[in-house]
Amino acid sequence: MEIEIDPELTGNIVAEEYAQARREIAALGPVRAYELSQGRHDARLAASRDAHTLACKAGCYWCCYFSVDVRAVEVVRILEFVAKHFSAEQQALLQQEASANAAVLGSLDEMERMRRNVKCPFLVEGRCSIYAARPQTCRNYHATDAAGCQRSFEEPDDFEIEPEFAPVVYQAGGAHVDAFAMALRDAGYEIDAYELNSALAVAMADPQRAKGRFEGKKHALRGLAGTEVPFEFIDEEEPPP
Repeated sequence: MEIEIDPELTGNIVAEEYAQARREIAALGPVRAYELSQGRHDARLAASRDAHTLACKAGCYWCCYFSVDVRAVEVVRILEFVAKHFSAEQQALLQQEASANAAVLGSLDEMERMRRNVKCPFLVEGRCSIYAARPQTCRNYHATDAAGCQRSFEEPDDFEIEPEFAPVVYQAGGAHVDAFAMALRDAGYEIDAYELNSALAVAMADPQRAKGRFEGKKHALRGLAGTEVPFEFIDEEEPPP
């Protein structure tokens, strides 16, 4: 689906979010700043003028079988949420499922992962069990026709299938994510992306160590090589003020 970028819309979001994120990262630390940024992220999507066209709703979970990448700050935030809201038994089951998924996906490249449907370990009885702390990728995946998502699930080898997206929602979400990531990077924290299950499996083996290393501006996920994600809505030669 072709989307015509609105530079005024995305530029304003980038400037606002970058400035606020930098202030909050410095004052509150990266993880709490990210949690606050998630609230603004959701608000921007909900306020988009085409948000009413979205088909996503509770009980629609085709996309919960698609490949998801996360950054270290997201992993730390998710595990803090899990520690607070999941029982010990639920945490053990989560770790088992994430490890099993990681064994399947860990050796695959990006294109191979796109062809492999694997249930997200947080999908429980048709709903996201970490909805408030769900990754940025999940927050930004919004289709206007769920039939396209279903087809992508049923025919993962067919890359010609293009779910329809709401242009303003897409741009608002992408610009927000880029801005927070740049603020995080400029404050000295890593922003490489990792496959969700592999990142969870490593971090859950020692959550405090992963958090400590991330907050100490070190590589947080032992044994995993991250992938640099280019900014879509930020011109590196003209960064936000």
